[in-house]
Amino acid sequence: MNAVAEVKDLRVEVDGRAIVDGVTFQVRPGRVTALVGASGSGKTTTGLALLGEYPAGARVTGDVRVSTNGLVGYVPQHPGAVLNPARRVGALLRDITRDQVRSLPRPERRAAARTRILHALSAAQLPDGESLLRRYPHQLSGGQQQRVVLAQALLLGARVVVADEPTTGQDALTKRRVVDQLAAVARQGIAVVLLSHDLGVVRTLADEVLVMQGGRVVEAAPAERLWLAPRHPWTVELLAAEGRMGDSPHAGDGDAALQVRDLTARHRDGARGVREVVRVPELTLRAGEYLAVAGRSGSGKTTLARCLAGLHRDYGGDVLLDGTPLPRSLRGRTREQLAAVQYVFQDAKAAFDEHRPVLDQVARTAVRLRGLDPTEALAEALNTLTGLGLTEELVRRTPGQLSGGELQRTALARAMLARPRVLICDEITSGLDTVNRRGLLDTLAGLLRDRPELALLLITHDLDAAAAAARIAVLDAGELVEQGPARRVLTSPRHPFTVSLLRCPHRSEGSA
Repeated sequence: MNAVAEVKDLRVEVDGRAIVDGVTFQVRPGRVTALVGASGSGKTTTGLALLGEYPAGARVTGDVRVSTNGLVGYVPQHPGAVLNPARRVGALLRDITRDQVRSLPRPERRAAARTRILHALSAAQLPDGESLLRRYPHQLSGGQQQRVVLAQALLLGARVVVADEPTTGQDALTKRRVVDQLAAVARQGIAVVLLSHDLGVVRTLADEVLVMQGGRVVEAAPAERLWLAPRHPWTVELLAAEGRMGDSPHAGDGDAALQVRDLTARHRDGARGVREVVRVPELTLRAGEYLAVAGRSGSGKTTLARCLAGLHRDYGGDVLLDGTPLPRSLRGRTREQLAAVQYVFQDAKAAFDEHRPVLDQVARTAVRLRGLDPTEALAEALNTLTGLGLTEELVRRTPGQLSGGELQRTALARAMLARPRVLICDEITSGLDTVNRRGLLDTLAGLLRDRPELALLLITHDLDAAAAAARIAVLDAGELVEQGPARRVLTSPRHPFTVSLLRCPHRSEGSA
C-alpha cells in the first residue's frame, strides 16, 4: 500500500531546544499508527506536523509530505474547544457541505446536505445523529463532541485522522466506544494516527507502534512484535509499569474518619427543575484506608466527592468527620474542618495561579489553614515537595513550566501541608502515561505508610488504578451498586454493571 503521508527526519526546535528530533515514519490507508510515550515525549508535536501546525516560533527541518488527495483531519483531546459554542451541531456540519452540494439544483441541496451529514455522523459512530443536530456543543457529552469533530473531518474527505489522546478521562465503557469508532474509521480505508499514553487502547487498535522518549523515536515495530519482544529499555519500562498497576493495597484498621449516611445529592437543571444525581445510603472511610470510587463518566463520582469536601452543598443526609456532622458548605466549616478534608483536582494546572511560583502557593496552605509563620511554611513546603521527588529548582518555577505529572505531585504536596485526615483525589491519574501513573500511585501508597492517621479516597474511571486500593465502591447512574475488598470486586463482581466494566477488551493484560 502506498503511504498517504510520510514524515522524514523531522526536527522541531523551540528556543534552541529540540522537542522533536529525527522522527521518521509512514502512514498507510486503513492502518492505525500509534505514537506512545510519556507526557512531553513529542507525540502531539509530531501528530500536528501532519497538519502543518507547529508551536509558535518553532524552527522546523525535515520533510512532512501528504498525498495530493490526503486531507488530514484532527480530533483533539478536548473537542469542545474547537466547536463554536454559539452554533448548533447541524449548522456546524452544514457549513462544510455547502460547497459540496452547490452544483445541485437548489431544491435538492438541503436534502443532499442532510444525507451527507447523517452518513458522516453514522460513520463516526453516532447512529442517532439526527437527534443531535439541534443541540449546541455544550449539550453534548465529551464523547459525543469528539464524534462530531470526527464527523466534520469525514465530511471534509479526510484520508488521515490524527486522534490526540481520545480516551483520556474516559470511563471503560466510553473507551470501548472510542475504540470501536476509530476501528470503524480504519475499516473505511482511512489512515489513523493515534497519539496515546493508554497502552490498553493501543494494544487493541494499533497496527504499528512508535515509542517516543525525549522527542525521539526509540523503538518502532509492528504491534504484535512490540508487545511480545520490546527491545528498548524505555519500552520495557512502559510495559512493565502497565502491568504493575494493582500491587499495593492498603486496608484501614483505624477508626472511621469519614462516614456518609443516607446521602442524596441534587442538581438544579433549569427548566427540568431539581433532579437527584447521587444516592449513597452508607459509605465509611477509615484511618489508614485507601478507598477507590469507580464508575463511568457521569455516574456521580465527582459529585459525591464534592459533597464530602463541601464543594456541593445541595444534598440530604449527613457527612461525618470523626463522628461529627460537617457543614454542607465550605463557608460553614471551621479552619480545622477545612484542613481536615483536602481535595486534589483532576486539572492540577487550573488549580494554581499561573503567575506565582508553585513553592509559594504550596506554602500558603500551611499559613492559611494551620497558622504557620511564612518562613516556617516555606521550609516545610520545600521539604514536602522534595520528598515527593521534585527538585528545589523546579518548584521555584511557575505552573506552566512543570509537566502534568510534576503538577499533580505539587497539588498533592499542597494538600498534605494542611495535615488532612481525609485526602480526596479526583481522577488525578487521568491523562498520565503508565510510568507517571504508576509513580503517582506509589506516591499515594507512600503517604499512607508515612501517615497512618490519613484516609485516602480516589475517584477514578480506571479500574487498573482502582486495583491499588484496599476497597472499591462502584457507582452507576448515581447509585452505589457495589462495594467491597478490591480483590473480590475485581475478580468476582456481584453487580452486572461492575461485570460490564471488567469485560472491556482493552484493559491492560497485566492488571488485576
